This record gives sequence, structure tokens and C-alpha cells, in this order.
Amino acid sequence: MVAMLPLTVSVLVPVFNEEANVRRAYAAITNTFQDLPDYDCEIIFTDNHSTDGTFEILKEICRCDRRVRVIRFSRNVGYQRSLLTAYKAARGACSVQIDCDLQDPPQLIPQMLTRWRQGHQVVYGIRRSLTDNRLTALARRIFYRCINALSEDELPLNAGEFRLVDRRILDELRHVDDTSPYLRGLISSMGFSQVGFEYDRQARVAGESKFPLRAMLSLAVDGILNHSLIPLRLASMASLVVGTATLLLLFGYLVGKLLFGQNWPAGFATTTALLLLSITLNAMFLGIIGEYIGRIFMQSKRRPVPIVEAMLNDRTGPTEEPPLPASESIQCLDRAASTGSRASSVAS
Repeated sequence: MVAMLPLTVSVLVPVFNEEANVRRAYAAITNTFQDLPDYDCEIIFTDNHSTDGTFEILKEICRCDRRVRVIRFSRNVGYQRSLLTAYKAARGACSVQIDCDLQDPPQLIPQMLTRWRQGHQVVYGIRRSLTDNRLTALARRIFYRCINALSEDELPLNAGEFRLVDRRILDELRHVDDTSPYLRGLISSMGFSQVGFEYDRQARVAGESKFPLRAMLSLAVDGILNHSLIPLRLASMASLVVGTATLLLLFGYLVGKLLFGQNWPAGFATTTALLLLSITLNAMFLGIIGEYIGRIFMQSKRRPVPIVEAMLNDRTGPTEEPPLPASESIQCLDRAASTGSRASSVAS
């Protein structure tokens, strides 16, 4: 009887200045797959041109473990574009996306694989609790509900980037050519069988968040504009409402003047307020239209395109080398740790 070969799972890990977390992430992922004899893994780190010792650590890990691949960009291309590149590079039967800070625990990967084996093409985590402060957590939940209400697609509530996707969806993502992708919504809009599971998000152990308020707002704008035409329709509806109200006021003025002989006061303040209101509405909705036109412009130029500066362990076919034993993986981590320390001291 021929033994079944283990299925390969591509684990996608975007990084940017994560020298304090990259070794920990590598260890946690490999330890998880040591307990999964039916699966093998390839780990794809996409480095958004880190300026600390992250890339040096990744190079050392790649020398020790050929399952690890690294794609380093020539500049910071943004979180979503780096992820899309990782999805396109994945070679496994499925892929799992996870952040390097391990706020989404790799120990849940077996549970995701079980649901995938049950026939679901997408398995996503639903954040039952958040480690953010109350204001940020509230803003996140409001955003999820707003984008779900505005979008023409059914987007899951409180679902982050922690997800498993099937090979079929990975093949579809290779055809995506979007300069401002919003992968959470893009994958949700593809359909197939998608299922969520609740989990508690962990606190970041080391390093600082690379997702400040400005980045969150940018992601929110991308999510709304990429999956909804309602902002444009709101502009049209608002213009109809304002136009109808103006016609009614004009009609009332004419009736009062011609039929009842009303002598209306000059009303300078009212006229000024209406003018300012109309100017404000015009500026706001021209801004909305400009956001859509700007995206059309950037898409037509096919810029910015992520430029790959370096690729490590990129092979065109399966390797003949077996995975490293656990003892050698630990030695690899120790060498990577010393390399990261040297890189940090040189940088400082």
C-alpha cells in the first residue's frame, strides 16, 4: 500500500521591522506543524523593506530551513499589496495567513485544517475579544458593521486577517491585478463555502504595532471604496434631496409673493447659510468622486507595482531535502538570535 504524502500548507507571514518577533513566529509555526504528521509547511515571509535586523534574521533561518521562503520588497509597498504577493507565491494545497506578532495564535491552525478537510474553502477567525483600548476596539467593530452595511458583498463581522484559504482561491488570486487591494473583502466576495470560528486575540508580546491610526483609516477607505458604490449613490441622492427642497422653497416663495402678497425680508443670513451648505456638499461629494477617479487612474498606470529586491529559497520545484529535525531547528533559532543581536548593535 502506497503511503499518502503529507499535504503542504503555505503559511503567509507579512513582516516589517519585526526583529523582536520573527524568531518567535518561526518557532511557533514549526512547533505547531511538528504535531501534524499529515501536513508539511512552507513559510513565506514577505518583508516590507525592514530597516532593522529582520532581514538578516530571515536570511539565517533560510540557510537552516529550506521550508522558509522570503520575499523582500525594494520599498514598503503596504500591508495589503505585500499579502497579495504572498498569496500569489503560495504553492501549498491551502494557505494560512498569520501576523508575525502572534496575536493570532498558530495553535489554532489544526482547528482550521479540520474545518478545511470538512469541505470549506475559507476558514476565518472571528475576534471574540480584542487587546486594543476601548476606543480602538469600538472603532473596529463600528467599521466592520458599516462596511458590511455599505458593501454589496456579504462580509463577515469582526473577522480579521487570520484565515485559511483553499488552493482554488489561491489560483483565482493569481489573476487579481489591483493596485489597492482589500483582501479581506476580496476573498469574502469570491463565494464558495466559508466558515468562521471564534477565538480570543492575544496581546502583542514584543515590538510595536505597525498599524497606526492613519493606516487603519486608509484600510477603512480601501475597504469601503473597493466593495461599494453606495458613496457615489449617496452623492446622487443628496443632490436630489437638496434640489427638491430648493424647488419647494422656491414654489412656496412664489405662492406667497403672487397669491398672498407677502413681502419677505431680505434674509441675508439664510441665503449665506444655504450657499455655504451647497458649497460644502459639492466639495464633499467631489472628494468622494475624486477617490474613485484616483483609483481608476492608478489602476490604469499599473502603479505602484511591488518590486522584489530579493527572494530567498525560491525554487521552481519541490526540494529533495527532508525537513530539519527539531534539534537542528532549535540550533537554527539560536544562530538567528545571535545574528539579530549583531544586526541590531550595528544599526544602533
